[in-house]
Amino acid sequence: MSVSFAALDAVGLNLQAVFDLDALPAELATRLRAQVDDGEGFHQLILIGHAGRKLWESVQATGLQTANPIDDFSIARVEEWFATQCAGRRLRVIYPGDRLVDLQRLGELAGWHHPSPFMVGIQAGWGSWFAYRVAMLADSELPVTAPAVAPSPCNACTGRPCVAACPADAMASGRYSLERCIGYRRQPGSLCADTCLARTNCPVGSEHRYCDAQIEYHYALSRGAIERYL
Repeated sequence: MSVSFAALDAVGLNLQAVFDLDALPAELATRLRAQVDDGEGFHQLILIGHAGRKLWESVQATGLQTANPIDDFSIARVEEWFATQCAGRRLRVIYPGDRLVDLQRLGELAGWHHPSPFMVGIQAGWGSWFAYRVAMLADSELPVTAPAVAPSPCNACTGRPCVAACPADAMASGRYSLERCIGYRRQPGSLCADTCLARTNCPVGSEHRYCDAQIEYHYALSRGAIERYL
């Protein structure tokens, strides 16, 4: 069957990958099916992400006022898309939520995700300005997506501006130090309270950089999570 992702592209959910569960590494497929009671009834996994600023603009345009507006908007749009493309088929959203989903591993398999020195996924074209938005199991028969094939843009980077820009020196040793990063973010007057200077100084995909309001939104959430768990 054919599939169109145009409705998702239009709202900024412009990264899409369809996997056959049986073609995934066995341990990964088992973990994914284990997230739902009737996991054996699903044979595809659909991964949706956003890249660039369009999704944020779409959410803002709705005026959506919920505790998690990006998640709620993304789930609603994906479910609407699925009902149109796969009428009568079942789906189960396993991310966002409280289930354990290895998004970075799935991103690697889709060809979206390469590790960066500042520990945010990076890809050619979009840089680090993308994120995973929805993962769902489905009993669909959609065409499987071929993985994107491109080397990590970090391989060709010689200046490492992200390392130099980090005020916490979290990457100075050649390995990322989460302790240094978090410690600096929690300091009074931290320059990274609501942003990441290493990330914003990375030149890859800089034309797709989130607006300041979106950056502040995401980093306020991460800072809140840090304070809750420490």
